[in-house]
Amino acid sequence: MLTINIHEAKTHLSRIVERAARGESFVIAKAGRPMVRVVPLDAPEPAPPKRLGFLAGQVRVPDDFDAMGAAEIEHLFGA
Repeated sequence: MLTINIHEAKTHLSRIVERAARGESFVIAKAGRPMVRVVPLDAPEPAPPKRLGFLAGQVRVPDDFDAMGAAEIEHLFGA
């Protein structure tokens, strides 16, 4: 992906906008450090991040979950 210095981007803004409108993506950097990514408006949106809880309502946690295996643990560790 092409990286453009912020000074160059300010100087040639109309050219950069035209390139983006044609579908080209690029990064604008300040002092060599990437600051923003410029993409065309019709570029596909990135997929949303996977969220925790995707099994909500499909998994049942028993009421005695905290006590499960207590006898075995006590036998193994003699607590």
